[in-house]
Amino acid sequence: MSVVHLTNIEQLMEQVVAYQPDADTSLIRRAYEYSVKAHEGQVRQTGEPYVQHPLAVAGILTFLKLDAPAIAAGLLHDTLEDTVATQKELEQEFGPDVARLVNGVTKIGQIPFQSYEEKQAENFRKMVLSMADDIRVVFIKLADRLHNIQTLEALSDERRKKIAQETMEIYAPLANRLGMSWIKQELEDLCFHYLQPEACALLKLRLAKKDEEREAYIQSLIQIAEKALAEAGLVGQIDGRPKHLFSIYQKMERRSVSFDEIYDLTAIRVVTDSKMNCYAILGLIHSIWPPVPGRVKDYIATPRSNLYQSLHTTVVGPQGEYVEFQIRTAEMHRINEYGVAAHWLYKEPRKSKDSNEEVFSWLRQFVEWHKDLSDNRQFMDSVKLDLFHDVVFVFTPKGEVREVPVGSTSVDLAYSIHTEIGDRCVGAKINSKLVPLRYQLHSGDMVEILTSPTQVPHRGWLKFVRTSKAKTKIKHWFKVEEQKRALELGRRLLEQEFQRQQLSGELSLQSKRFVSLAKMKGCETVDELIRMVGFGRLAPDQIVEHVKQGSEVEPFVATSELSVSHLKSTGPFKKSGSVKFGGTNDVLMQLSKCCKPVPGEPIRGYITRGRGLTIHAVDCPNLQSLEWEHSRLVNVEWDAEEVQGPHSVDVSVLTLDRPGMLAKVSSGISQCKANITKAEISTTEDQKAVLDFVIEVKNTAHLELILQEIQRVDGIVSAKRVREWF
Repeated sequence: MSVVHLTNIEQLMEQVVAYQPDADTSLIRRAYEYSVKAHEGQVRQTGEPYVQHPLAVAGILTFLKLDAPAIAAGLLHDTLEDTVATQKELEQEFGPDVARLVNGVTKIGQIPFQSYEEKQAENFRKMVLSMADDIRVVFIKLADRLHNIQTLEALSDERRKKIAQETMEIYAPLANRLGMSWIKQELEDLCFHYLQPEACALLKLRLAKKDEEREAYIQSLIQIAEKALAEAGLVGQIDGRPKHLFSIYQKMERRSVSFDEIYDLTAIRVVTDSKMNCYAILGLIHSIWPPVPGRVKDYIATPRSNLYQSLHTTVVGPQGEYVEFQIRTAEMHRINEYGVAAHWLYKEPRKSKDSNEEVFSWLRQFVEWHKDLSDNRQFMDSVKLDLFHDVVFVFTPKGEVREVPVGSTSVDLAYSIHTEIGDRCVGAKINSKLVPLRYQLHSGDMVEILTSPTQVPHRGWLKFVRTSKAKTKIKHWFKVEEQKRALELGRRLLEQEFQRQQLSGELSLQSKRFVSLAKMKGCETVDELIRMVGFGRLAPDQIVEHVKQGSEVEPFVATSELSVSHLKSTGPFKKSGSVKFGGTNDVLMQLSKCCKPVPGEPIRGYITRGRGLTIHAVDCPNLQSLEWEHSRLVNVEWDAEEVQGPHSVDVSVLTLDRPGMLAKVSSGISQCKANITKAEISTTEDQKAVLDFVIEVKNTAHLELILQEIQRVDGIVSAKRVREWF
């Protein structure tokens, strides 16, 4: 499908009236005149008057057969961002419906962002949340992006590539998820042209050479199929549709084959009058040409999540060439081209609301899962994971079809059904056989989720679950549990402090002074203040002391600016005197056993429950898995003056299996004035030896010196520091 760009308002209104005779054309004309005035004097990079862009966007929207308010919003979509117009003014001129749509697609320009990527993430977030309330928002945004991509030539090469990459990663998959295949294909082909111009040009050239020959071949197949349908008394309109450039390129890359090895460059589409005839025609096609095993797909019985329905089959045609047939009804074809735009609530008001609500339930559910993600980058990662995915279809024991992303596990499926089922999941039966929870589901699997009332989520699940809903719910469960434990620990610590200071009952946790102090510290409840003690953000002795005196308490740990000014170590556990937080040293500190940080390397602290502060190396995977608990992660640094050795590190040395290698390596380590506390030797099948040491070092510079000295020994293959990530 190709969009004819409109050049004036009269053409636009003719298009609208053609599919909606009773449309409010006066609203569209007023919006156009307002846009012309608002953008007066503005010129696009192409040199044309700026108003040509909103006119083109509105023209694309007419291909989706949207109503007059949506067309008007398309004409006005840049006024809030690029002119002096205000939302209140738009609401007065065109009503709240149009003003809301324009605001939904308007970029966020008033908030300072650290990077272009963060700003774009927030813009996309705003659009996603807006389109949950009104799907027309995303139609306008896609039309806007399509016309921008069509007119990229005037921009610099760097900007072209940046916009094309963003479009390929976000907007083309979004169009696909909404079932708007023609927009998706055009976006991909245009982006392909800018991102990989040489590959695109070469593919176009090769296709052009095959066009004439290919067209004759396809027409011969269509004639055979039409004759067979007529003889069988089946209704069907048949045409050939060339596959778009990027899909051919993707297939070449995915299969690692050359262009000459791609045979199904054209799909033959058959549009019939009923679902029953779709299957009848499928059988007829197979009676003429043999089907390729494993290439028959029934998207009628199990539609794709973007509403797509069709029968697909690849057959071996004349001369042994593969040909794909797509068989569908006229209604399916309409939905396949326009996606949710063929079903949207405003377009068919006479249909029951419930049936239309079902069409968009996935979108509202998606927004519900993601609305609590405050970090823009996390939001974008989650969107890319959940909204733009390949899917598999599995069955429940009751025969219901469930759709999950490729790579999903039974835990993902359990959470997609209900949060409680996910929390209580202990295992799964796939096709009547018990499988591990990390087993990845495949299309056609019959999945039975096994639950137990005593089961609770495990942190280990976060390492293999695929969907953001599962990840979010698991993290939420642990967050709630930690809140409970912090409350319990904080209450116990405070009660112990009350007892230690032999205070009377009037200064209990429910005393008026305690309530007053909680409000003074910005806590809505006393429990919130107690949790801060449990999390290690407030010291119990200071709390009790200030409650006793009736004065304000100073936090011994700043929530977001926690820093370690002194960090010296003679062993894994440190008492309070070696670490300072906000003027007090009444805390415990421990170096993480998983990464064993050494002075000189970047570190970060994690506030544990009741065990003080754990120090990790910044590249520790265990620390990175805790990034979502950002309120408990704190900046720390080594104190060069205070830090003394030794610090234990694990070093693995791979050597040729020769006599005396252990002695030579040990001697090299001793020359660097380092102590070996443990040594193990093992041999490999390829005549090599592995020497594993635990060495005490002062800092990273000392460790680097030791590794260099080891590598000077003749026969050494490699020497490196190793860590036991767990």
